[in-house]
Amino acid sequence: MTPEDVRRIALELPGATEKSHFGKPDFRVRDRVFATLPEDGNAVIKLTRDQQEVMCGAETTVFRPVEGGWGKQGWTRVMLAAADEPTLRSALVAAWRNTAPVTLRKAFDLAGG
Repeated sequence: MTPEDVRRIALELPGATEKSHFGKPDFRVRDRVFATLPEDGNAVIKLTRDQQEVMCGAETTVFRPVEGGWGKQGWTRVMLAAADEPTLRSALVAAWRNTAPVTLRKAFDLAGG
């Protein structure tokens, strides 16, 4: 997968917009960041600590906690070269769901998301 794939999938999610966070592209829902594209060619997503633990344990070549305090808050690096589309999509949807308001999540669920 590539940063362009992250962009495509993220912007398909309801209410998602692309802005900039510390000079890097990010993806937001209602102005809250759920994913970023740092310069290293990978992605960073906002997970809960439990989600991070499960994903990093199940897909050790794809997911790694961000170093330092951000990682302890659930921010997780996605190694795009090792990811496939279903895995990336699932991770981005989880990050979006962690950030989106209830009304958007319900509409997404009703639409079969």
